[in-house]
Amino acid sequence: MSKDFYIEILHEDKNCHARYGYLHTPHGVVELPMFMPVGTQATVKNLSPEELVEMKAGVVLANTYHLALRPGTKIVKQAGGVHNFMNYHGPMLTDSGGYQVFSLTKLRDKITEEGVSFKDPLTGDRHFFSPESVIGLEEDIGADIIMSFDECAPYPCTKEYMKNSVDRTIRWAKRGLAAKTRDDQALFGIVQGGDYADLRQYCAQELTKLPFEGFSIGGTAIGEPRITEYHEVSLTVPYLPYDKPRYLMGIGSLDMLFDGIRKGVDMFDCVLPTRLARHGSVMTHTGRINIMKGKYANDFTPLDPLCDCYCCRNYTKAYVHHLMKCEEGLGSRLASLHNIRFLIQAMEGAREAIKNDRFLEYAAERLAMFGSERGC
Repeated sequence: MSKDFYIEILHEDKNCHARYGYLHTPHGVVELPMFMPVGTQATVKNLSPEELVEMKAGVVLANTYHLALRPGTKIVKQAGGVHNFMNYHGPMLTDSGGYQVFSLTKLRDKITEEGVSFKDPLTGDRHFFSPESVIGLEEDIGADIIMSFDECAPYPCTKEYMKNSVDRTIRWAKRGLAAKTRDDQALFGIVQGGDYADLRQYCAQELTKLPFEGFSIGGTAIGEPRITEYHEVSLTVPYLPYDKPRYLMGIGSLDMLFDGIRKGVDMFDCVLPTRLARHGSVMTHTGRINIMKGKYANDFTPLDPLCDCYCCRNYTKAYVHHLMKCEEGLGSRLASLHNIRFLIQAMEGAREAIKNDRFLEYAAERLAMFGSERGC
C-alpha cells in the first residue's frame, strides 16, 4: 500500500451522492471529481505535456497494451518511468490493456485461466498477457495508479458467460495483487458484471474484500444503449467503499459524467474529446458543432465564448474551420486543446457546485444548455 496515496472527502452534496475532495498521489494532489485526458501511447494526441499542465489536467492516462508493443516497457523504465519519458510530472494512471486485448477479437487466441495470447497488429508477433505479467509491465511504466488485468466481456452476452467472466476477473485480481512489488503505486480493482444486478453486486463485494487502493467500474461504454450504461453505474456504486476512489472507465460525454458524479463517482477518462476534435467536432456550452461546416467560414467568434482555453482566447471559428478544411495539423490541435479543457472546466464547475450543495441544479443547467450529444 502506498502511504502517499489516499482520498480525502471534504464534502458531499446534501441533495445527492456527489462528493468533493482531494486525491493524494506521489506526484501531487488533485481535486475530485475530475476528468482525466487519455495519453494512450504516452502522449495525449496532438497536445504537449506542457499544454496539459496549463489546462490543469491533473491525472493523465497511458495504456499498458500500447506501450508494451511500442516502444516496449523496458525502454520506458530505462527512461526513468513514464513521467520522465513523456515529461509530464503530474499524477499518471495506466490501464491494464484488458479492454484492448478483449476488444481485438480477431487478433487474440482463446482466453484461458492463465491469461490471453494475442497477435501484435503491427508486426504479427505473438504476445501473452497474464495478471502477473501485466503488473510487471505497469511497474516498468511507473504510473501512480495501475489497473488490474480483467476480462472485459462483450455486450451483449449470456448470464452464464458473464458469470464465468466475473469469476475469472476476481481470480485474476487476486493474482495481480500477489504479484505487485512496488509500494509507490496504487492498484485498483475493476468491477465487471454487465447489466446483471446480482453479478455487479457479487463482483464488487468480492473485490472490496481485497486490499485494493481504489475501484473502477468497468464494462461500460462498450456498445450498450445509454440507458444501460446509466443502469450499470447504479448497480455498482452502492457496493464500493466510501473511503476509496471510484473510477468510471471510458466515459467522456457530459450526460454520463454528470450522472456518475451524482451517484458518487470521482474519476472519469475517455478518448472522446480528442477523437471528436480530429473529425472537426467541437464541444461547446450550447452543444457540439461541426466546425467543418461552411457557415463557420466567416464566423470570427471563439469556438465557445464561455470557454477559457488557449484556442478560445486567441483564435476564431473561421480560423479553425480554415485549418481543418486545409487538413493543417494545427486545426485538430486547437480543437483537441479546446475539447479537453471544456471537460476539465465542466469538472471545475461541478466541484464548486458540490461544495455549495447545488450539483443537481448545475448539472441540469449545463445539460439544458448543451442539448443533444449529437450537436449540430
